Amino acid sequence: MSTTNSEPTGSFRGLHSKPTGSFRGLHSDGRAAGYSAGKTLPYLTELRRQFGRRRTQFAVGFLALLPVILAIAFAVGGSTADSDTGGLIELGTRGGVNFTVFALFMSVGFLLIVVVALFFGDSIASEASWSSLRYLLAIPVPRTRLLLQKALVSATLSLAAIVVLVLVSLGIGTVLYGAESLVTPFGDGLSYMDAVGRLVIAVGYIAVNLLWVAGLALLLSVLTDAPLGAVGGAVMTSILMQILDQITALGSLRNYLPGHYANSWIDALSPTISWNDMVVGSFSALAYAAVFGVVAWQRFSTKDITS
Repeated sequence: MSTTNSEPTGSFRGLHSKPTGSFRGLHSDGRAAGYSAGKTLPYLTELRRQFGRRRTQFAVGFLALLPVILAIAFAVGGSTADSDTGGLIELGTRGGVNFTVFALFMSVGFLLIVVVALFFGDSIASEASWSSLRYLLAIPVPRTRLLLQKALVSATLSLAAIVVLVLVSLGIGTVLYGAESLVTPFGDGLSYMDAVGRLVIAVGYIAVNLLWVAGLALLLSVLTDAPLGAVGGAVMTSILMQILDQITALGSLRNYLPGHYANSWIDALSPTISWNDMVVGSFSALAYAAVFGVVAWQRFSTKDITS
């Protein structure tokens, strides 16, 4: 006669006990112990990763090479140039600061726009084109943090590129043309050190004014999986805004166009700084950047990641 035992034995013992082993390190919401969303995708790690890319090195390297190209062009064309014309080229050889101002003037309208659009437009779209975006999100990196870190790294690279252009231009210009005072087309002048201080203000304004391009490129980067489309779309929009800004029939409506105050950085180089246009231009750029950024965040946070 066999007997029965109501207590589970063998492999069934502990069937109803609390989970142990691999489940011990999990929080009640399923997060692994030690996981912190704020520690995913560190800023320095992403910065090193993006700086190691060829497109970053090429963009920064080209901006560093541009002053060299300008100096060679000045040297080659100097024999045929009329020194009495007082033109921009002749003015650009009157000291290192003037040479730097000339390099900025030649770059702000297009080249710097392309560089900023490249860094921001390529940020998300390139990950999507490589099919690595979904793996980043699966780490898991929260979408808001991913977008924020990408934007911060892109902003750092953009600012670094502008600073490289200015420093190399100032260095080459000072060596070739001397530490002369800044001379404007209107005959005004500033001492070398005062002019360098004004250049810092001008560069800060240029960086702020380009934020609307950054915001638009980031939005397009979220909307497409093609980096070239995001970069090209931001650049083409900027060109369109510049064309519209030249149409005088639009009257005061041109004041509301993004990029209308792009050249207001020149006001920082006058003997008495005129802040009005720079303040209005900064507010306009920040407003457009905020709108584009919010739309990019809203779209990215709800986007179905399939690539």
